[in-house]
Amino acid sequence: MHQVRRGIFVMGLMLLLAACSGSPEKDFIDRMDREHEGDTPVENAAQDIKQSSEVSGEEVQYATVNGKEITGYLAKPEGKTNDPGIIVIHEWWGLNDNIRMMTDKLAGEGYTALAVDLYKGKVAESPDSAGTYARSVDDEEALDNLTQAYAYLNTKQGVDNIGVIGWCFGGAWSLQTALAHPQKIDATVIYYGRLVTDTAKLKTLEMPVLGIFGEEDGGIPPEKVKEFESALNEAGVVNSIHIYEGAGHAFANPSGTRYVEKAAKDAWQKTVRFLNENLK
Repeated sequence: MHQVRRGIFVMGLMLLLAACSGSPEKDFIDRMDREHEGDTPVENAAQDIKQSSEVSGEEVQYATVNGKEITGYLAKPEGKTNDPGIIVIHEWWGLNDNIRMMTDKLAGEGYTALAVDLYKGKVAESPDSAGTYARSVDDEEALDNLTQAYAYLNTKQGVDNIGVIGWCFGGAWSLQTALAHPQKIDATVIYYGRLVTDTAKLKTLEMPVLGIFGEEDGGIPPEKVKEFESALNEAGVVNSIHIYEGAGHAFANPSGTRYVEKAAKDAWQKTVRFLNENLK
């Protein structure tokens, strides 16, 4: 009886410690709550980023997750075939018009770009609802969603070279997609997303990584970014990490109130160059 009680006590203590420690994902979303306090999507300005060619876009069903059909946005260059592919992962606002516009911009650079939907059709218009939707995402379902996005581009669209890009919440999932499929993903772009600094985990990556961050980002502070860069270097992963002075979290989102035009445009140029070098 004494051993049974002791076992119950130990189990209860372990559960209590786990609850107090919290999960990395929850901590990240809590920080995003603070970074986006008072922020709202505003009139879309992504058209300020010029695209190289005309594109066509459409809503497509690319996955079925836990019995629910998932619809995303597919954009392709007009009159071209055999383009490299890109999985586009939305910010914590969801798959909104800004993400569709950015997907068009990527297609205009010569890519078959698929914007996924991790919120199952929901789009946030306030930080409160964005935080609620982000917290509702199940990790296993999200990875299943992204795995099927890769398969859709590879088998349905006939794409071989495939990269992944994401912003904020999507930046975190861009890295997670690369870690889940290190032999499939050919290039990874992370815009101020939650990072992994475990060298053993990062050693599995077989693709180059581009990281875009803001110096004034309290959610992903520069010291964490530098720790990530050091871990990538130690793991032998080719990487290019950039921290922009005077820029905070979500500085590259032209439809948000944190937009920093100069830094965002430079980051976009680096993104296009990185993707061209590693996917084309």
